[in-house]
Amino acid sequence: MAFSDLIPWGRDRNNMPDRRGDDDNPMMSLQRDLNRVFEDFWGRFDSPFGGMAAGGPRTDISETDEAMLVSVDLPGLDDKDVEVNVTDDMLTIRGEHEEKSEKEGFTSQSRRSFHRMIPVPPGVDAEKAEAEFKRGVLTVTLPKTEEARAKVKRIDVKSG
Repeated sequence: MAFSDLIPWGRDRNNMPDRRGDDDNPMMSLQRDLNRVFEDFWGRFDSPFGGMAAGGPRTDISETDEAMLVSVDLPGLDDKDVEVNVTDDMLTIRGEHEEKSEKEGFTSQSRRSFHRMIPVPPGVDAEKAEAEFKRGVLTVTLPKTEEARAKVKRIDVKSG
């Protein structure tokens, strides 16, 4: 393989190298490894909470016969940093945390924020919603109305 094959604009478009042997090629293996390192490194800056997913903090949504439960991991935040709103069809969770430190004449300031909107299914009683923040985890409980609970019908699953 010629050095010009490694440069995209230096390749002859009509004479592309055979890629079947790339796994044996140490230069291509090194290139793949370096690409992976840089993608992993820069991917951390895309997320508002360092190593978390780019879409925001990790969120678990579950539903029981009684209620809809939403748990959000918010490490480093306090209850005063979080705002929770609910309407008939949408749960909105916002958070913002600002850190400021001074050391040896230098000031460092950082701000982390997120905004998450979660659709609420029909039959949830927004008036009775509750939120609890404990050990960096926000848990929102949205109880179902009596009518919604009455409409739930269990179906037996049979093995076939």
